[in-house]
Amino acid sequence: MGDVEMLEGMPVALGGPRGMGVVRTLPNKDRRMVGAWCFLDAFGPHELAGTPGMRVGPHPHIGLQTVTWLLEGEVLHRDSLGNRQEIRPGQLNLMTAGRGISHSEETPAEHGPVLKGVQLWVALPDRDRTTAPAFAHHADLPVVTGDGLRVTVLMGTLAGATSPAHCHTPLVGAEITVAAGTDATIRTRTDFEYAVLTLDGAATVQGVPLEPGPLLYLGAGHHEISLGAAAETKVLLLGGEPFEEKLVMWWNYVARTHEEVVAARTSWVSGADGRFGQVHGYDGASIPAPPMPITRLVSRGRSRDGS
Repeated sequence: MGDVEMLEGMPVALGGPRGMGVVRTLPNKDRRMVGAWCFLDAFGPHELAGTPGMRVGPHPHIGLQTVTWLLEGEVLHRDSLGNRQEIRPGQLNLMTAGRGISHSEETPAEHGPVLKGVQLWVALPDRDRTTAPAFAHHADLPVVTGDGLRVTVLMGTLAGATSPAHCHTPLVGAEITVAAGTDATIRTRTDFEYAVLTLDGAATVQGVPLEPGPLLYLGAGHHEISLGAAAETKVLLLGGEPFEEKLVMWWNYVARTHEEVVAARTSWVSGADGRFGQVHGYDGASIPAPPMPITRLVSRGRSRDGS
């Protein structure tokens, strides 16, 4: 199978010990990135009856973009730029943290019975990582159909369609619905590395069975990727040029040095310099920064072996 790796996920409580459970497959102990994609949480399906749903209080980010994609339910985003945006399935929320932003996410008062989706981060390259923060909501994304596949392009270009979402490095993200009984291929770029997550159903990817849970890393050099399914299945395809810059990832920050992280943490804790602004309208407390580790944070490459 060459470079193919099955990256098992880790259960995490979103927003704290009592938060909603998610499965995190990036960063992974063996492979930290796929292109510039550096973080992937999959959540649900969560039955919301009798629960508060998603409740993630205001928290800060630097050096990344957050990408929110839902399969079921609704999430309400608020940020320190004053944006208030509800997202539903088929729509994309893209927040660019740049030099600093804070936001909250929650299940709105009026909501459906189930919540299911993914949240991802994209690492910003050095030239753009201190850019001004920004937010965009894309309610109309390009969709391509054919050969039993329905491709919705979240970011980048795939199957001849290009998303309006702004990318800072060459990458792609797409939801692909594979019809029952399909055995098809999709054209890909040989200079991109790719990974696939099954969102719903059971897929066969490059001959490898893939159910919801793990992330299947495919490596680079592929002219095409084969997708099959006995019953209708949804998968998430991620890809991009291998990201060569080493990163320091700690809490909600994507940085380059230990000192950067310390400075960002201090800004959030004190609030004195206004770097992260304020999120208005969230009925709850902000998330406190965890203590710094006792050892110095070290920048790392995209995989454990340094490649």
